[in-house]
Parts: sequence; structure tokens; C-alpha cells
Amino acid sequence: MAKKAVCIISGGMDSALSAAIAKKEGYEIIALHFNYGQRTEKKELECFRKIAKYLEAVEVIELDLDFFSKIGGSALVDESLRVPTEGLKPGIPITYVPFRNGIFLSIAAAVCEKEGAEAIYIGVVEEDSSGYPDCREDFINKMQAAINAGTKPETNISIKTPLVHLKKEDIVKEALKYGVPLENTWSCYQREDRACGVCDSCRLRLKGFEKAGERDRIEYETHP
Repeated sequence: MAKKAVCIISGGMDSALSAAIAKKEGYEIIALHFNYGQRTEKKELECFRKIAKYLEAVEVIELDLDFFSKIGGSALVDESLRVPTEGLKPGIPITYVPFRNGIFLSIAAAVCEKEGAEAIYIGVVEEDSSGYPDCREDFINKMQAAINAGTKPETNISIKTPLVHLKKEDIVKEALKYGVPLENTWSCYQREDRACGVCDSCRLRLKGFEKAGERDRIEYETHP
């Protein structure tokens, strides 16, 4: 019986590479995507579907989590809050969605139990992220303990974070090595037609491509 992994895929390049690594490691892919009221929800969903097809996912799950926008507290889900465009600054930015990855991992664990999958792949990046607390290795380790404690005794689910210690340029290089179609990924926090080029996520992506010596094939409104 083939081993299965639930891969949380946002539509961005980090999660796409994480899922590609899962496939390379011999897992059948259950592609899991969340629509949570983010500004670029439609574009991310479009990219997710392309990535799931590229990965030949055995199952594709799209879940709507509209409560994130009802809770608010993040510029990604609250239109009254401005997405910062001045560049990365110390501290946790307003684009942090409260406990998002904890909720995503909890749902992924439930899917694993139901499907008999043994791993969850998530593309969190600690060193080169925007400072989100739920992208840190310590947080992932504690979520692993919670999943172990809160699932059936015979359940054995491992959270896999293959990118957690990589820099953005390493992610670009690895993604290209694995053949991940980066032109079908989306990182921008605020636009769906052309990437803005100035939000934190666009800046990190552009910096990664520049340091990797590669050209990003998506369109940008501005190159900072």
C-alpha cells in the first residue's frame, strides 16, 4: 500500500517545493488548500490547482475558512488594514494571520487520520520568513506534540518541514532543480493581476531570485 502525505499548498513557491519534495520522497500527494478570505484568494486557488495537477495529486481538497476574516487582525484578511510596502522591518508584521498555521496543521492532522496518511508537509521557512511566530521550528515541534497527544494511539503522523532552515535563494534553486513550475506560483499579498513587487512577500521572492541568479517569470507592477 502506497504511503500518503497531506501537503498544505497555498499556491506559493515554498509550499509547492515542499510538496514536490514529498513526492520525490515517495509519497502519494493529498493536496490541501485553504481559502480563508485572503486578498489574493482567487489567484492562490488558481495556482494551487495547477500545482496539484503538476504533482499528480491522488486527492485534492479545498476548504473554505471564512472565520479568519471574521476574526480579523491581519492585513491579509482585513481590507481596513494596509499591507506594508516599505520593506521588511523588525517584529511581527500586520500581515501575520493569528495562529493560521496552527489551525491549518490541526485540520491537516484530521485529514491524515481520515485518509490514513502518515505525514503532513508544510512549507514554513524560519530564517528568511517575515517573522511569523507560527513559521518557527519550535512552534512546529510543539504542534507535533499536540497532534501526537490528540490523535488515536495507532495514529503516527509526522509534520515535515523540509524548507524550515533554507534561505529564499536556496528555495528558488531547489525548486528549479525539482522542476517546480514557479511561473504557476503566487507570492504577492495584495494583487491578483500582476504582483505588486513591494509587499514583504514580493520583496522576499524577488530577493531570492536575484541571489539565486535566476529570472522570475511572473509579472510585477514594480521592481523595487
